[in-house]
Amino acid sequence: MVQPINPWDARFQAEEYVYGTKANVFLSGMESYFIPNGETLAIAEGEGRNAVFLAEKGLKVTAWDYAPAGLEKTKTLAAERGVTVHTELVDLNDASWKKEKWDQIVCIFGHFPTPLRLKTLQAVRDAVKPGGLYISEVYSVYQPPYQSGGPKETDLLYRPEEFLEVFKEWKFIHFFMGEVVRHEGKLHNGLSHVIQFTGQKPDHRV
Repeated sequence: MVQPINPWDARFQAEEYVYGTKANVFLSGMESYFIPNGETLAIAEGEGRNAVFLAEKGLKVTAWDYAPAGLEKTKTLAAERGVTVHTELVDLNDASWKKEKWDQIVCIFGHFPTPLRLKTLQAVRDAVKPGGLYISEVYSVYQPPYQSGGPKETDLLYRPEEFLEVFKEWKFIHFFMGEVVRHEGKLHNGLSHVIQFTGQKPDHRV
């Protein structure tokens, strides 16, 4: 049986880092909220630019992606920067989530079909420790006309109500939907329409 081609693995085969090697601007702006030395998971992490940045800030970082080529580039970039990132080949359709395992979870431009997207958001909610964080910047359903990157299919794009509903019990530190300019490698360039979210899970122990 012929295995289906993984388009992301094919994309990441290029020697260049197609989204660049610098961290996402929104993520770097959230640095003051990071939980020091925290167990940190970066999902749909691609080539590792954000995971490596998080490791440089002293966090214990695990990167999940389902493209082997992306994980190899993550390891290379981490070695070049003198940090350690634990990588795991994970298809989010089959991910094994552990309840209250992570101090913070990060998802930067991780886009999935609606059922998997909602399943993943709910899994994130349960996998963050009490007092922990979820930090995300993603393209909204209004992105396609901007022609600056991201999926063209509406089913792969986020709606604000998805965050508002899934994380309704959380403290919203930052929530924004609107226009930003992004220059990230050759595939994210120009005026874009995004949703940004930084939320903190309630800690009823304090």
